[in-house]
Amino acid sequence: MSSTLSQKQIYSEAGFGEKVPRGTRPALIVVDFSYGFTDTQYPTAADMSAQIAATRQLGDVARQAGYPVIFTTIAYQPWEATALPWLKKATGMAALRAGSRLVQIDAATGIQPGDPIVVKHGASAFHGTNLAALLCGAGVDTVVVTGATTSGCVRATVVDAVQSGFNVLVPHDCCADRAQPPHDANLYDMGQKYADVTDAADVLAWLQSLQT
Repeated sequence: MSSTLSQKQIYSEAGFGEKVPRGTRPALIVVDFSYGFTDTQYPTAADMSAQIAATRQLGDVARQAGYPVIFTTIAYQPWEATALPWLKKATGMAALRAGSRLVQIDAATGIQPGDPIVVKHGASAFHGTNLAALLCGAGVDTVVVTGATTSGCVRATVVDAVQSGFNVLVPHDCCADRAQPPHDANLYDMGQKYADVTDAADVLAWLQSLQT
């Protein structure tokens, strides 16, 4: 392979970056917009207010149209803090204790009493949870993944969503991270291999088009 090829050409010639087909039965997955990630009084958090506002728009439209809006949160029991390998690497996550405010979904998301909350113990919203069963039971063919963090739980959820048989859309302005470089790098990689990376306006227009 010539060293003069651009990154875009290299990925294109390898067969990456094709468009994702969009079905007719979407679901919105809101990953870990809990206070432990969104309230900056906590060291695990960052300012995600703009991304939460954009996600809320999508959630309001999806819910009104009868499409599932599913939230996830990470919540640990005290004994897990010393037992789980991930918490030895990402020690700050051990603060996300079950029953604490940190694991509650941020009210700014517009979460409603009828919205499912999937409690997870790792990065992916699919690993060790019933999320795939919830989506299949609702007849979902396409998932829109939003939330935090782009380079961590969002990416892991996107990869597992594809591997579970769903088409995936990722609106970049509905995803947040603690730093810009990992956010950008992971959006690029997801866009090449696993999902269509788009924006909230595009997803909103698509959701609305399904009702016409």
